[in-house]
Amino acid sequence: MVVEIVSWVAVALALAASAVILISRDWRVSLGALALQYLASFWLTTRHLPLAMGSVKLIAGWMAIAVLGMTRLSLTQPGSTIEDSFYPRGASFRLILMGVVAFAAAGGTPQINNAIPGMGLPVIAGGLILIGAGIAQLGVTGDLLRVTIGLLTMLSGFEIFYAAMETAILVTGLLSAITLGLGALGAYLLVAGSVPLIEPEDETL
Repeated sequence: MVVEIVSWVAVALALAASAVILISRDWRVSLGALALQYLASFWLTTRHLPLAMGSVKLIAGWMAIAVLGMTRLSLTQPGSTIEDSFYPRGASFRLILMGVVAFAAAGGTPQINNAIPGMGLPVIAGGLILIGAGIAQLGVTGDLLRVTIGLLTMLSGFEIFYAAMETAILVTGLLSAITLGLGALGAYLLVAGSVPLIEPEDETL
C-alpha cells in the first residue's frame, strides 16, 4: 500500500516536473526539473527492476544533465538551428498542452493495463506522461538544449515501459548508454551552434 502511494507521488512529480520544463524559459530551472523527473523515473523503474539497475539509469540521467549544464554554462550565446519565435511561447498554451497530455495519459492507462496486466497503473501513467511531455516539448521549441531535454524526457518514459517488460542487464546498460550519448550529442551541438562562422579573407596578389 505504501509503495503504491509513493508510486503515485512519483507520477505526480513527473507530471509537475514536465510542466515546469515545458513552461519555464530558464534553462537552469528546466535542467533542475529534469533531474527531479529522473528521480521519479527511478522510483517507477525500480517497481520492476532491482535497485542497482534502477540506480544506473538515475546516474546516467544525472550525468547527462551535468554535461548539458556545464556546456550551457560555458556558452555566452548558445546557437539554435531554428528560431524559437516560430513556436508558441505563451505559458497558458503550454499549460493547456500539458493538461492534454495528462488527460490522454489518464485515458490510456486503464486500456494499456487491461491489454498488458502486471505493469501497474502508476508505471503506465508515469511512462505515458513522460513520453507525451517529451513529444510536446519537441513540438513547441527549436532550441537545441530544449530539444535535447525533450528527447531525454521521451526516452525516460520509454525506459519505464521497457523496464516493466524486460529486465535484462544488457538492455538496461544499452539504454543508459543512449541517455549519455544524447546528453553528449546535445552538448556538442550546443558548442557547434555557438561558434560563429568566419568567412575566409580574400587573398590579395
